[in-house]
Amino acid sequence: MEAGASHHHCPSEQFLHCALGAGGHAALSGLTIVSAAFLLSWATELSEEFVPPSFALIVLALISVLPEYAVDMHITWQAGKDESYRALAVANMTGANRILIGIGWSMLVFVRFFQTGDKVLEAHPSQRLELGFLLLATIYSLILPIRGHLSLMDSIVFVAIFGFYVLRALKTETEQHPLLGPAAWIHERVGKTGRIGIIAGLGLYACYAIWVSAEPFAEALIFAGGEMDLFGMDADSKKFLLIQLVAPLASESPEFIVAILFVLRHRVSTALGALVSSKVNQWTLLVGAIPLVYAMSSGEWNLLIGMELENTPRRELLLTSAQSMFAIAVLSDLRFTLYEAIALLVLFVAPWLLAAAVPGVEYWFSALYFVLVLVVGFRTPQRRRDFARLLRLRG
Repeated sequence: MEAGASHHHCPSEQFLHCALGAGGHAALSGLTIVSAAFLLSWATELSEEFVPPSFALIVLALISVLPEYAVDMHITWQAGKDESYRALAVANMTGANRILIGIGWSMLVFVRFFQTGDKVLEAHPSQRLELGFLLLATIYSLILPIRGHLSLMDSIVFVAIFGFYVLRALKTETEQHPLLGPAAWIHERVGKTGRIGIIAGLGLYACYAIWVSAEPFAEALIFAGGEMDLFGMDADSKKFLLIQLVAPLASESPEFIVAILFVLRHRVSTALGALVSSKVNQWTLLVGAIPLVYAMSSGEWNLLIGMELENTPRRELLLTSAQSMFAIAVLSDLRFTLYEAIALLVLFVAPWLLAAAVPGVEYWFSALYFVLVLVVGFRTPQRRRDFARLLRLRG
């Protein structure tokens, strides 16, 4: 009787989920996110007439990564009330950062290769700015797994790094690109003041659409995954996997779609710049927001001692920092080859596949990443100069 009644009673706030099911709900939310990604790509192209490209990419990255912020801040707030959520908050954040590099960055080279046959993606020299700040944040992040907690002091440092990055981006030179598709149509038919209004309108609407669709998209995928038998995993292991892999993959989808659109329009440097900028803001603002939200939820406002990290989150943070350092070494010469993209993808996937069979697999792959940093980033005098040049924090 109760089971039958449940089909006829559906809370109004869950109407779509009840009517469409988890799969349909995920598809509808995902379609909204894809549509918003198209609007963002047009707004970004139009905005480069008025602001430096580096700053335009920062704004694009902030809007397109909103789903990840929404999901991780929700989990972090719960962590302030329930200690069992602490590991999940770090899992979601580290998963999102590793997916962005392992799948996102690599994907651009693969799309370019299948589109044109090119095996090398060239980055614009101005992207040394993003890489330099990413290197600075990564160096600082190495102390987190050693110290064993995320504190408000970390929030201050990471937000300061991001703020300095924004200020430097505003000083970079404006660069014009030929407009295509809807962006070109708008530019030809609308005056300067009107274009500013359209850019703001597209950005705000896309921001709202992504924000309201993010949690339903991630939750629907997690629910659907929870109903599946994932390699015989127990409920806790499956939940951790879904939070660290499935939810971030869903929430990262807007920026992936925007980047692919840029590649298909032969703006590969802009595509790469968008994802590198996303990595910078996720590795600064997202990490920095966790201790702040945790303090607001728990009521514990200790500047130096915040959210404690157990063994698993510490291993995940170390692996994420190591991957970030290797990715920076790969791009330090502003060339991203097909073989380097394959290496990033394989090194991202392998720990997932070996986690059940190899205890402490994160430590092994962290060590491998650091060895590869030395091999790739310091093998020649020129590569050493390229790597060191990033610390100048200039485009």
